Amino acid sequence: MNVQEILLSEYGNASSIPSPVNRMMTAFAGDFRDGYDVNLGAGYVNERTIPRQLIELAYREVLAQPEKYRAALNYGGPHGSHNLIESIRRFYIDNRVGGLTDSILREKEILIGANGATSLLEGVAHLLPPGIVITSDPMYYIYCNYLERVGFRVVTIPEDENGIQTDLLRERLEKLGDEKSEIQCFYIVTINNPTSVILSNTRRRELVEIATRLSRELGRKIPLFFDKAYEDLIHDPMVERPTSGFLYDEIGIVYEIGTLSKILAPGLRIGYLIGDDGPFLRAMIQRTSDVGFSAPLINQEIASYLLDHHIREQIEKVNRGYRDKARRVKAWIEQLLGDAVLEYRGGQAGFYFYFTLDDVETHESSPFFNFLTRSTGNEEIDGSPNSRHPRVVYIPGEHCIHPKGDMVQVGKRQLRLSYGFEDLDRIRAALSFMREAISYCETRGK
Repeated sequence: MNVQEILLSEYGNASSIPSPVNRMMTAFAGDFRDGYDVNLGAGYVNERTIPRQLIELAYREVLAQPEKYRAALNYGGPHGSHNLIESIRRFYIDNRVGGLTDSILREKEILIGANGATSLLEGVAHLLPPGIVITSDPMYYIYCNYLERVGFRVVTIPEDENGIQTDLLRERLEKLGDEKSEIQCFYIVTINNPTSVILSNTRRRELVEIATRLSRELGRKIPLFFDKAYEDLIHDPMVERPTSGFLYDEIGIVYEIGTLSKILAPGLRIGYLIGDDGPFLRAMIQRTSDVGFSAPLINQEIASYLLDHHIREQIEKVNRGYRDKARRVKAWIEQLLGDAVLEYRGGQAGFYFYFTLDDVETHESSPFFNFLTRSTGNEEIDGSPNSRHPRVVYIPGEHCIHPKGDMVQVGKRQLRLSYGFEDLDRIRAALSFMREAISYCETRGK
């Protein structure tokens, strides 16, 4: 008698097939050659920004002060470390983050996620009923892919240099008609991934107004989640400082999701959610308990110590490094790629540039992609099977554009380049290879 495979849920069946980006990055990582191949696709922070010595110091200080950092190597509570919550609160107030004051923050709850900001986003998808999620296009492809696997319908609105276009959002809401009742939330990455476009304060206020109006129309609160993962990495001094969506929120629908991964270390896995107390936030606390009680308490206390004692100089160091890298990479883009790039965004915050090429496609079956991954079948270009020429991996725009959105065709000519992880000499080499790939495509008439 044949024994069938384990029965899976709809989500399980959808997850048994790797997402396109998962598949692509796994295939590349299998035989990646450090110092030879170039990974511009990984969204990793630069290793030099991670304060190893400070983390070591914080670890010792936490263990040396059990009266303050109580039972730091034991289980934590689902709400998060009281020390870390207060450290985040002080960090916001001392640095006037988002223009928030102590009185505003004292009216909000702060929840520490079980495993970085990603676990909080997972919790949102787990607790809200399936329906429509409104976000920008290009979209944060990792989370949006997950949302669709768990049964949500992602509706994307094109962005411009100021973020999601609120006039197009209003038009789309009108076109949805009765389907508006299926909207469960708005999800906005304030420094967008993949484009690094900074959401303007005007657009931020308009988004709160739109979500508030829709909530009143439908007779229920439609939450607006601002994902602030990269907001501490605004390294262009000329950029207007972001204001918090809380300043415009009249009915308690705004939630902000932050992380310390980009300014301290991803390995600490510290993400946090700020918002009004209520059934949703209490459900998020229970969700944190269900998936592991809390983030490792020692990590939370280390983060608390660093926020209290070293965060200003750490942020300045991190942003100084990314500002220098952005400036130099931007010059190389213009020098090496020139007119082949129709448009590019980024370089003011975070560590991504997002290109739109003039007449060259970038998807996984394109000659451009084949050239950079050395899979053209031409040994002169690829190298020998045992000695392939240097390869370059990037995130094709087709993975960042919603397949049912308005930007599908242009997405075929787009790509995301990360200047975070690799060193400058490797990035410059990769851009030179891209120039060669463009010339290769031009000789093929593609």
